Amino acid sequence: MLKGIHQQLDPQESPAFFIQGPKPFSRLMFFCTLSLVMMAVDARFDYLSQVRQWFSTALHPLEVLASAPNEWGRNINTYFTSHNQLIQDNFKLKQQSLIDNAALQRLATVDAENAHLRTLLAGDAPIIPQATLGEVLHMGRDPFSNIITLNRGSRHHITPGQAVVDEQGVVGQITRVYTFTSEVTLITDKKLSIPIQIERNQLRAIAFGEGKRNTLDIPYLPTSVDIKVGDKLVTSGIDGVYPAGLAVAVVTQIKQSQDSPFAKIISRPIAGVNNHKHVLILKVPESPAINPSSENKPVLPRNNAQHLDQSVVEVLQKNNAAVDPHPATETPVLDSPSTEPGAAAATPGAAPAPENTTAPATPEHP
Repeated sequence: MLKGIHQQLDPQESPAFFIQGPKPFSRLMFFCTLSLVMMAVDARFDYLSQVRQWFSTALHPLEVLASAPNEWGRNINTYFTSHNQLIQDNFKLKQQSLIDNAALQRLATVDAENAHLRTLLAGDAPIIPQATLGEVLHMGRDPFSNIITLNRGSRHHITPGQAVVDEQGVVGQITRVYTFTSEVTLITDKKLSIPIQIERNQLRAIAFGEGKRNTLDIPYLPTSVDIKVGDKLVTSGIDGVYPAGLAVAVVTQIKQSQDSPFAKIISRPIAGVNNHKHVLILKVPESPAINPSSENKPVLPRNNAQHLDQSVVEVLQKNNAAVDPHPATETPVLDSPSTEPGAAAATPGAAPAPENTTAPATPEHP
């Protein structure tokens, strides 16, 4: 009797019919599919850029908090730097300052002479872009891309496309901007290309990054191209993003194959793309202003007679007067209707000229 009572009090399992929700595997497949769809839509139509902006702004305090120990360790290491090392650096900097001051005196003279020559030749003034100092926060999290993050964003008037340089040469280009930070794609990344020219012979080309190799490749140049190992590559400035003359790389290797008509040209970046802590963000060069003298220049009319110089017209009138004893009172207009500005108006009340008139005989010259 008691055994039956205990059997009735045992908990019973609920039927499978009342189990709510899909299975865990179905949930996994659903969210994986949703993630892939959102990634494809974002890569194709860039719908989630604003969402990334919001997440970046919200997570910025956490990023600062996470990088605080590293910053503290770096500051402590800097504080306890050897006193002798600081004295040596100070002495070297003083010597370098004297050398630089002497060079700057010569540079000021050359700059003034260059400005005078440009004025004589009516050339444009050289473009000196404005720069913003930025600090490298950390490297990119993607191991397959060469990206660094700076502590300057849209709040500091940073826009995508600006060039990033250091004291040696070009580092990369701003590719994505957030509120407080921005991402810089290095010139060694496969997705970035930069127009360059050989400093020795001014040959123009386009250099592409090679990823983790930290080198640049110059494709689609024939094997007979005039490039040598050790040639310096500088920006050409034809893209309107990088100012002309910035150092980019040095040619380190040239490979030629009989099976390909193109040479494999490998170069090494000059700038410390992975070494420096501070960089400069250059402002995008503006298009040259229109010359004010050209704005007020009158537009020549379509009348062919008015295209002639005034002196030429006077000479023609004198020759016609010497040949024709009865010159016309009105100056003829070539290919011009009476409504043109240079056409002479008919005198009211004057008799109309006969339609068929015989031209006077030209006197014979002895």
